[in-house]
Amino acid sequence: MTLKNRIHLLGLSTILVGGFVLAQIYIHNKNSKEIKDIASELALEWKEKLGLTPEQTKKLEATIIEFTILKNEIINSNRSQKFIIRDLQMTQQREHRKTKKYLTSAQFTAYVGVNKKIPNELIDA
Repeated sequence: MTLKNRIHLLGLSTILVGGFVLAQIYIHNKNSKEIKDIASELALEWKEKLGLTPEQTKKLEATIIEFTILKNEIINSNRSQKFIIRDLQMTQQREHRKTKKYLTSAQFTAYVGVNKKIPNELIDA
């Protein structure tokens, strides 16, 4: 293979890899924006239901984003359902510990109570 062909092949490879990277960045940013929008809406819903302060609302929104990303990674992993469920439960416990730090006891109790009812409401619907 001549030097000219090697340079062309290297250039083509660079363009393809660059395109792939840009596509991944675009998809990631689009998904991140969607997650942020949804988290913002959820935090506002919780603000109304629980009477959160603006600081609590901001912290809850950040927590929703953080743990939604973690849960999505767990769900999309190629592991057995048993391990996925275990990891989701552990992640939920960590999320509750973090949330409990900035919510009052009454707010946290209401938050957990509503979260426990959601799966049943979805099944009944």
